[in-house]
Amino acid sequence: MVKLQALAKLLTPGIGVKRWLLLLLLGILIISGGFAYTAFSFIGIHLIQDLQPPVDWLVSIAAVAAGLGMVAIAVLSLSRSILAPYRQHQQGRVIDVVYAHNRRQKGLKVVVIGGGTGLPSVLRGLKAFTSNITAVVTVADDGGSSGRLRRELGVLPPGDLRNNIAALADDEKLMTRLFQYRFNTDGELGGHAFGNLFISALAGVTGSLETALIETERVLNIQGRVLPATLDDVHLSATIRLPEANRTIVVNGESDITGTGGQIETLRLEPADIHAYDESVRAILDADLVIIGPGSLFTSLLPNLLVRDIAEALRATSAYRIYVCNVAVQPGETDGFTVADHVLALERHVGRGVFQVVLANDAYPTENAGSNTIYVQPVPPHHEILQRYELRYADLTDTEHPWRHDTRKLAAAILQLSDQERAGTTTRPVLIES
Repeated sequence: MVKLQALAKLLTPGIGVKRWLLLLLLGILIISGGFAYTAFSFIGIHLIQDLQPPVDWLVSIAAVAAGLGMVAIAVLSLSRSILAPYRQHQQGRVIDVVYAHNRRQKGLKVVVIGGGTGLPSVLRGLKAFTSNITAVVTVADDGGSSGRLRRELGVLPPGDLRNNIAALADDEKLMTRLFQYRFNTDGELGGHAFGNLFISALAGVTGSLETALIETERVLNIQGRVLPATLDDVHLSATIRLPEANRTIVVNGESDITGTGGQIETLRLEPADIHAYDESVRAILDADLVIIGPGSLFTSLLPNLLVRDIAEALRATSAYRIYVCNVAVQPGETDGFTVADHVLALERHVGRGVFQVVLANDAYPTENAGSNTIYVQPVPPHHEILQRYELRYADLTDTEHPWRHDTRKLAAAILQLSDQERAGTTTRPVLIES
């Protein structure tokens, strides 16, 4: 009964399928007739005795050519009719869309680790080249909309997860813009992002954040997936030196750490013995390429790396591992830091062997930079980290917002590094031409 109903729908007038099916069948019949006529002529059995052999071959070739033309037209038209409902938001010809999709499906398996506003810049650049992207994101945020939902609903903070899901989606889609919409009201919804509410509500309906993320990714049809570093309820705690008072204090909570105004000496997770999300660890172990950063050193990157299983997976994986240093220093976190200071801070907290190469910016434009932008300076000559890591420089700055990474420049530099590593041509140090 179900099959008959499906057949009836297929034969409904006006859906643009029947005519092309008939043309396809007619083309196949004509091709078959042409080949059959050629076969009979070849063995000397002439169905039309008064035709000379040269004319017989011309008839056969003409029949096969006509049949092939009918089949080609029918297949292309059927493809347009059948695929039309599935590509309303896809731009370009069907063949271009299919080719790009297949190319991304066969792309490198990439894991990007971080959070905040830095990680989406990598994802936006890489999603054009591969669909095999996994973003491993911190869940230690306790400020803003995420912090309110965390306190009121007891859910893991969805903000960083939301930002990275949106980065892997089609930025032009209405649903993506809706997902990033923030309520600007004075009521209970004031300051909340719609996506944060959506993920939190879906986690409540489905009973788990994992299922909520899967369903959210399906709604937005993203290129890749976004995973939490851990499913445990975790907070940040930092020991901060106050230079003016010549003393250290302990500050609890991610949102308070950067506002203290001192120098962060050590960062800890509370509790310290949390477990990584299994899928995040598996993604790192299976990756071809792992990218750490860019992002806030102490509040976006280290909260992931301090999860013990994440750091161990990074040391165990065969993937090529790149640390992307920030373009500009971040007030309250990395004041006065050079590229070397960033690396040393990572080593103090998680040890060595987590990454192999450091990718840093070497352009310091003044146009559009403003007075508050202070660029991270390069590694000083003969510094100790030059003995432990490959160091690569490139112009990674965004023209309009030079304190940020340009998504295309960053993706190009990362892929060039990866290509050189797979070709066995990496040397240390080297300058990447932008």
